[in-house]
Order: sequence, then C-alpha cells, then structure tokens
Amino acid sequence: MPPVHRLLHITLDTTWIDPATGRKVKREKHCETRKEAERALADMVAAQAKGLLTDPSRLTTRDFALEYLKRLEREGLRPNSIRLAREELAHALPSLKDPKAHDPLGRMRLQEVKPVHVRATVDRVAEAGYAPRTVNRVLMRLKALFREALRLELVARNPAEAVRLRLPKGEKTARALEPHEVARLLEAAEASRSKDMALLLRLMLETGLRRGEALALQWRDIDLEAGELAVWRSWTKARGKGVFSEPKTPTAKRKVPLPRGLLLRLKARREELLERLTPEEVDGLFLVGGVKPVDPDAFNKYLRRLAERAGLGRVRVHDLRHTWATLALSRGVPLEVVSERLGHASPTITLNVYRHLLEEERRGWVLDLEELLYPATRAQA
Repeated sequence: MPPVHRLLHITLDTTWIDPATGRKVKREKHCETRKEAERALADMVAAQAKGLLTDPSRLTTRDFALEYLKRLEREGLRPNSIRLAREELAHALPSLKDPKAHDPLGRMRLQEVKPVHVRATVDRVAEAGYAPRTVNRVLMRLKALFREALRLELVARNPAEAVRLRLPKGEKTARALEPHEVARLLEAAEASRSKDMALLLRLMLETGLRRGEALALQWRDIDLEAGELAVWRSWTKARGKGVFSEPKTPTAKRKVPLPRGLLLRLKARREELLERLTPEEVDGLFLVGGVKPVDPDAFNKYLRRLAERAGLGRVRVHDLRHTWATLALSRGVPLEVVSERLGHASPTITLNVYRHLLEEERRGWVLDLEELLYPATRAQA
C-alpha cells in the first residue's frame, strides 16, 4: 500500500471579532510537512505583527467600489469629479453600469486581486480602443481605490501600484489654436445664429475661464464699470442633470479683468436686453440660457459644429482655455499672473503644464556681457 501522508493543521488566533458571533476570527492552514507548517506559522505571525494579515472578507471589488463612490459623495467632492471617478472606474469594472456585464475584476474578492489581474483589466481597456490618456486615468483610479482599501486594512497591499504604463511620447492633452485659427473660429461664431453662444465663446478665449465657470455666469457677476467679472461657482453635469458646484480649487474664486473689446461687446449685449427687460431682470439672467444656464453638452456641440464649419478639425472646449494660456505666456505675461487668471491652485501647476513653452521662450533671454560692458564698441562693430 502507498504511504499515507497526514496533513498538518495550524491555527493562528487573531484580534478580529466576528460581528455575527462575537467570537475571535482564526486564520487556519493545512500543510503537508512539519517544516512547511512551521514556516507558514512564522510567516503568519510576522504578517500579523506588521498589520498585514487582513480580516478575511468576502467583499468584492465591485461592492467596495460602490462604497468608495458613495463616500466621495458624502465627503462633498464636486459633482463633475464624482462623475469622472464613476466613469473611469466603470471602464475597469463594467458591472458598475450594468450589473449583468462581464466583469472579472469586479466579481473577484477584493483581497484576492493581484497585480496580474489589474494588468489584465488595464490591457482590456486599452484593447477596447480608448486613448492612452484614458487608460492611464483608469489605472490611476484603480490605484486610488485600492489605496483606500489599504488604509482601511481590507487588503495587505495595493495590487495596482505594481502596474506601470508607458504612454506614447509627445502625446498632447490639449491643443493650442494659432492666432489665425482663433480668428477663423470667431468669424464662424459671428456668422452663427446664437449671439449668446458666440459671446460666450469669445469670453472663454479672452479670459481662459473653464466651461463650467463661464456657463454659471449671470449678468450680476459682471461689473461693466470696473471692467471685471467674478467667478464664484461652476455649472456642471452630474448623472445626466446640470448642477451648481463650488469652483475646482479655493483660488478658483477670483476676479478676472475684461479686455476692452470684450467689455464693449458685453455692454452692447446688455443694452439690447435692457430694451425689453428691467435692470433687475437682466441681472438675474445667465449669459447663455436666460433664466437657467444652458446644458453643458450644448456648448460642446456648438463648438464642434463651429470648428468644422471653420475648417479647424476637432477643437475641444478645454482647447479654448489652453489657447488663452499659451498665447498669454508666449507674449510675456508673467507666470504668476497667468496662474491667477486660470484659477490654478499654485503657479507650480501652471509651470508643469506649460513648462515646454516657457523653456522655448527662455532660450531668447541671453545675457551678453560684451554688449553690457562695452556698448559703444559693440555699436561701432
């Protein structure tokens, strides 16, 4: 008869209490040899001492993601940020949108997820044809999700941290229009039916406002005498509905000076409205939409049609803001001023985005000591 191998059983007491029974949860393992049992016990004791032996849980990745998203809402995250978080996670966990969808990662127990599973999920998103930047955002969101699980000691490590992506070099996140392209876009806007949409487009190109900030503007937010407007809220879309939200950063609440040409156009438009409304009624109107701001998607569609009509190809809303910043920096406007006008949290953020442009500008600043010390000699030469 073949020899019979008796399995050795080891048990480790833990500090967790099962809420259903009130008893301690024990971690158990079966081993084939005493040496293997001793090694396993030593590993478990060491892991417990380091706080890496997590409480056994049947919580799935999908269920934890739902809790994570609800927590973001309770913490007061901006509606648009919550919408982006939900969309990015749904690329990796399709069952967040459709509970019946094929979702290998979402149906796994949270504690069973390994880097190879995250890698496979990210690869699947990439193979679906999404842009590299979107794929990277999905990975960043998974890292944040498991980082939260790690803080709550639901997992022993973050399986997404080991995954690395190599984005194609030179990928651009936004397009800066050339001056002649801006002119063509504005000409097409002037020829369009909507005066208010055309005015809003010009305002965004001349101030660098975010779409939500511009759409939330009412006439009472514009001081035509002082020549400035006040940004204090944003109009965004969350779960299919438009909502007001706080600006993206504390510094996003700001006063923005208006260029003379834009100021004259705003004054002329207000005079037109005063022909049929009282000043109080006009103050309560939004620049676009009247008594209620226009749907954020409506401006996107307007810009897309306008760009096609002007022969500019694809122009995104964020390209307008990027264009303003690029033109301002290329004409020598100080970085701190550009950062303040954009409502960035700090000039460092502006520098990180536009570093390449500033480096090109700096090449032209060369100190010639010969010209400084001997100007007459240089002039004769």
